[in-house]
Order: sequence, then structure tokens, then C-alpha cells
Amino acid sequence: MPEQPYEPDRAIAGTGAGGAMDLAASEAQTLEKTPGGPEGTGPQAKPRSLWSDAWRDLRRNPVFLVSALVILFLVFISLWPSAIASGSPLKCDLSKAQDGPGPGAPFGYDGQGCNVYTRTVYGARTSVTVGVCATLGVALLGSVLGGLAGFFGGVWDSLLSRTTDIFFAIPVVLGGLVLLSVVTSNTVWPVIGFMVLLGWPQISRIARGSVITARQNDYVQAARALGASNSRILLRHIAPNAVAPVIVVATIALGTYIALEATLSYLGVGLKPPSVSWGIDISAASPYIRNAPHALLWPSGALAVTVLAFIMLGDAVRDALDPKLR
Repeated sequence: MPEQPYEPDRAIAGTGAGGAMDLAASEAQTLEKTPGGPEGTGPQAKPRSLWSDAWRDLRRNPVFLVSALVILFLVFISLWPSAIASGSPLKCDLSKAQDGPGPGAPFGYDGQGCNVYTRTVYGARTSVTVGVCATLGVALLGSVLGGLAGFFGGVWDSLLSRTTDIFFAIPVVLGGLVLLSVVTSNTVWPVIGFMVLLGWPQISRIARGSVITARQNDYVQAARALGASNSRILLRHIAPNAVAPVIVVATIALGTYIALEATLSYLGVGLKPPSVSWGIDISAASPYIRNAPHALLWPSGALAVTVLAFIMLGDAVRDALDPKLR
């Protein structure tokens, strides 16, 4: 009897279900053992999440690295200003008023004879404290109110929308002039409270829109069909997928709050002497801009670099968290 030729297709078809499974398993093992294979093809590979992909992109973004280094330096000098600046920012000598840079004072002296370098370093503590605390308060209050309104809708959604419209109609600087002019406290907390009071509507609208978009997804409908409670759906399924836009807006707003504190302090309704603030120093140095421009240049430059660093950080985070930009 003549020998039949070997046909691969017939051999595979004749192996049956068990043979096909063995063949698939052997191919999977081959892919796993093959060096230089595509990432994530092995059976032990873990799928990457949005946050892991975002962190991978951020580490390769030079804008993020530069802004993060600047912000880390600002945080460091805010916590330990004496590490790079000796002496007290409140110690002044009128005999050195408007003097230029010299030993122990690389930035010179202001109109009151205070060391501009020391006051610029210590002013970072006030700006970072106000910016971080105001951002946390705004993000927490706005996210909770906007998230609940977007999730439940109805009367609560309408009430929040009309309330945010009222707050959006209040000019920020004018509101600060009116509200903070009657405050006698010399701490940062009235300024932070004012920023939270007028800043939460923006975050609430972002959170509301993100929650409305997330609650229409199939996985939310599946969780609801399986009997999950509203709190579980909101905290476990919607919040992790709706928080990215809030983080981006809050990061950019942090630099805005630092600039707003300096503006209010410049106008005399924010922080007041003897507090140390870049806005106070800019206001005090403005009349001497011709005779001592260095007293105005350094606190203004520090404020501009700080605000720019947080805006650049927010832009980098936005690009990393937006799948459409990949």
C-alpha cells in the first residue's frame, strides 16, 4: 500500500480538540521563551493601567522633569529655608537701605535695609503653603459637590449649577478686596479660605462633567445590574476614572493661587507685615524701582518662575493623562 503524503492542515484537523489545545499551549510557551518579544505578550505579563502609562510618559518628558525639579527645590526651601539663607528675614538695617549686592547679601538690600536674598527664600514658604492648602481645599470641596451632583442629578444638579453661576459672576480680585479688607488676622488662613470659597466652582464643574461621562460606561451599568450600591459604584468604579481631569486642573490652578496671593498682598488686603511674602516685597520695592531695581527684580522673578513651574507641570500631566494625545 503506497505511503500517503504528509499534509499539515489534515494533521492539525485530525488532532481533535485536545491536540489543538496542546498546540496552542506550545505556541504560548514559545512566545514566552522567545527573547526580545513584544512587551505584554507572555502569560505572566500584567496589563498596564492609565496611571502606569502616564508615569512612563512623564519620566520621558523634559518639561515635567524640569518643572518637577524646580517644585522640589521650592518645597525644600519652604521646609528648611535656613539651609540656604542665614539670618532672619525681619532683621533690617536702615544704614544699608537700597544698597546693591554685597557679602552676605547677594541680592542686595531693599528700601528698609532688609536682606532681599533672605526675604526671597523665606517668601517661598508662604507662597507654597497658600498654594498647596488652597488647592487641596478647592479640589476636595469641588470634587465632592460636583461628583455628587453629577452622579445623582435632578434637583441637586440644578442647584449646584445655579450656585456655581453665582460664584462665577464674582470677580476674584474685587471679591478679595471686599472680603479680606475687613479681616484683621495676620495669618495665611483668611487668604486660603477666600480662595477656597471662590475657587471650588471651577473644580466642581470639571468633576461633574467627568462623573456624568463615567457613569454612562458599560462597566458602571454592569455593576449596577449586579446589585452594587451607589456608594460602591461611585467610589470604586466612577471616582478612579473621573479624577484625572480634576488633578490636571488643580495642578495648573496651584500656580494661579500663588499668583493670586501675591496680587492680594501687593494690594494690601492679603498678608500684611511683618509676614514675609513675595507680594509684600514687590509692593514695598515698587516706589524704589529706579534707585534699587534689584529689590523688585528678585521677588518678582521668584514668583514668575514658581507660577511657570506649576503651569508647566500641569500641562505635562494633562498630556500624559489624555489618551487622545498619545
